[in-house]
Amino acid sequence: MTNLSRPGGNVTGIFVRQVELAAKRVEIAREAFPSATVVGIVFDSTSREQGDAASEGARKLGLEPRWIEVKGEQGYASAFAAMDDVPAQPIILPAGPLFLRDRAAIAQVLLERRIPSIVAFRENMEAGALISYGFDQMGLFYDIASYVHQIAQGAKPADMPIEQSPRFYMAINLKTAASLGISLSDAFIARANEVIE
Repeated sequence: MTNLSRPGGNVTGIFVRQVELAAKRVEIAREAFPSATVVGIVFDSTSREQGDAASEGARKLGLEPRWIEVKGEQGYASAFAAMDDVPAQPIILPAGPLFLRDRAAIAQVLLERRIPSIVAFRENMEAGALISYGFDQMGLFYDIASYVHQIAQGAKPADMPIEQSPRFYMAINLKTAASLGISLSDAFIARANEVIE
């Protein structure tokens, strides 16, 4: 591949840079919890890069990053216990198949331990996480369909740039906020694409 704007060969498409989104989730945590001093950085074997970006973002914002490694459903309670000595401090969960698959178990442990969370997938927020921020999956499907349509009409993939998805989506679960006893500012809530009440 030559570069993203002129990939060459039969390569083209849309990509999502989860590393940058991990750092953005820390910014959202800082906005939602301005008095926070610590942020938990959750990672697994496939999301260490996201953890590095979130940790660096946390330090830049004056937050102490606390690494929390998870290895599957059986270990969430013990892993999240790393936040017990800093109650009400947020944690960041990365994008990854484990976190999407185990979203119900993760949400249950977060609620039991009263930990506010900023997650990558809207589905995690629907399961009980507090805030989700990531790419807009439905928007991404529309963008992909546009690429397929152009190729079907005769466009050459080599002439089509590889683009980063421009569509991002933030959602807030106010039911979770209420159960955690958290008040988010009206200005913060107004920024969300979706609010579950």
